[in-house]
Amino acid sequence: MPNQGNFWQEFQPIAWIATTPVSQSRFLPLAQSSQSVLWCSPHLETHPNCQRYNNSLREHLTAIWSQQKALIFGLTLGAVVRLIAPFLSDKYSDPIVLCIPESGEYVITVCGGHQHQGDRLCEQIAHLLGMKPVITDAATAHEMPGVDIWGMPWGWCKGAGDWTGVASAVIRGEPVAIIQESGNTLWRQTIASKTNLIFTDKPDAHAQTIWITHREITLSQPGQIVWHPRILWVGIGCERGTSEAQIYEAIQTVFDTHQLSLNAIAGIASIDIKKTEIGLVNLAQSQGWQLVTFSAETLRVISVPNPSPIVAQTVGTASVAEASAIQASQGSLLVPKHILGAVTVAVALSPQEWLERSGTLYLVGMGPGDLAHLTPAARNAIRQADVVIGYSLYLQLLDGIKHPSQIWEPYPIGEETRRAQRAIDLARWGLKVAVVSSGDCGIYGMAGVVIELLQKQGNINPEFSVEIIPGISALQSAASRVGVPLMQDFCAISLSDLHVPWEIIAQRLTHAAQGDFVTIFYNPCSQQRTWQLPTAQAIFLQYRDPQTPVAIVRQAYRKDEQIWYTNLENLTKQPIDMFCTIIIGNSRTYPSKYGLITPRNYPLKLPHSDPQNQNSDSG
Repeated sequence: MPNQGNFWQEFQPIAWIATTPVSQSRFLPLAQSSQSVLWCSPHLETHPNCQRYNNSLREHLTAIWSQQKALIFGLTLGAVVRLIAPFLSDKYSDPIVLCIPESGEYVITVCGGHQHQGDRLCEQIAHLLGMKPVITDAATAHEMPGVDIWGMPWGWCKGAGDWTGVASAVIRGEPVAIIQESGNTLWRQTIASKTNLIFTDKPDAHAQTIWITHREITLSQPGQIVWHPRILWVGIGCERGTSEAQIYEAIQTVFDTHQLSLNAIAGIASIDIKKTEIGLVNLAQSQGWQLVTFSAETLRVISVPNPSPIVAQTVGTASVAEASAIQASQGSLLVPKHILGAVTVAVALSPQEWLERSGTLYLVGMGPGDLAHLTPAARNAIRQADVVIGYSLYLQLLDGIKHPSQIWEPYPIGEETRRAQRAIDLARWGLKVAVVSSGDCGIYGMAGVVIELLQKQGNINPEFSVEIIPGISALQSAASRVGVPLMQDFCAISLSDLHVPWEIIAQRLTHAAQGDFVTIFYNPCSQQRTWQLPTAQAIFLQYRDPQTPVAIVRQAYRKDEQIWYTNLENLTKQPIDMFCTIIIGNSRTYPSKYGLITPRNYPLKLPHSDPQNQNSDSG
């Protein structure tokens, strides 16, 4: 299950409000798991994990409304609307409000669903309670993310502009120009096919315009908005004891001179000896900027346009402001150093936005492909992800649960390592990434590829969490379609020798055949690998009866599903490919009208054995 603690933290403080015994018992475990407050009506039974409000609910809302990021009511929609109406101000400052009627069928987004990501909270609570989420904003109805939340996954800051007007124009399908001067372009995948957006590098005086830039833009007319990717790193050199106000004023002066936006600042950087400089520390905290420092040895080797021999003699490197800006950004110097009294300022442009959150890597088993067999945990992880990565066919099968704001990156088969590295890179950046595998991700799936890569890169602190979410495996899916063939010991063997030498595969086949295991063949053959299956068949025929029952399942639980029953002798006469899973019975397996049956009782045949004392499983 995806880590719920991290999820709830995004929406704190949360207030749960129960007015009936049903809503009290429904909200109690959620309030406990989210470590938030459950407010209960005075007439309800006292519970150690509940807090009572003593006045009317409307009076209580007056006291807590401005302090909450989210409020969840156990009331009808109409009752909630009447309660909160006097408190509503605007969509940018109002908290998230959800309601769950007594019937318990739906979780409804009342407000804040779009602007404050309340729709995600609604979906999560609905998932946990086994209910249906009700999402009503216009952007979701048009299967696209809202203009005013495009930049949120990337940590962009909203600048000035006519946000309501431009958002309405996009929804109406009117032409809207986009001028992007910095920041990633991944987000374009979420809107390109569903909107009338025009990507250009020149403003049109007659068109609605969306700017995505690190520059400070003066909007001279309505119908324009600005997003600022946090992509600028400010290198600072300063004398000891320089105040926060002095440093901020110096930065502001440089930014005003070069028409740069303070909203585009990712952080400030300096030399290690300034790590505890109170002015720098306080400035970073007050502005929400990252503060990073580097050793003189690190800064000394960075090429800068304006080195200073005096600075080199003083601190051991010829550049502090320029070198630290370049090092922090891992990009290029945008503004060379400016000396303003006790402060030196330089600015560098990073190739990638700064994300203040830690990433998460979900390794997800999607089961056989039918959405009905996708586990709730897997569905939830995929829905939470910013980016979903997988083999193109698998993403097609999951298209029914795709969220409009998500990036889906399909890859061809055979590019598993590149797929894994891409997921690691995005998670390290700070995104939530789901890597999907058919069946179970830990059985011949992507989980192994990703974990191995992480292990090999052990010298790099991943700075993100990894969660493995199992799915229904291919052998389980195939077995369920052909009876009960796995009621005795069984083993799975992949016939692909792309990663395992055939000599070892042949040894495993021999032992499985000799040991009378029910055996499942994965990856039986492809266009390039045609001899492995007949060779495996020949090995089994040395130790098994030619009439041993065999079932072949192709595309289990998908629309193109096919099933064949045959025997070991005729196994290779069927049209087998990489979409097939083969189940070879043991010496006790037999066909029936219910499919293959492998009896649970397995008699121990020894001379003079007592027939009343046969070994069998219990239960």
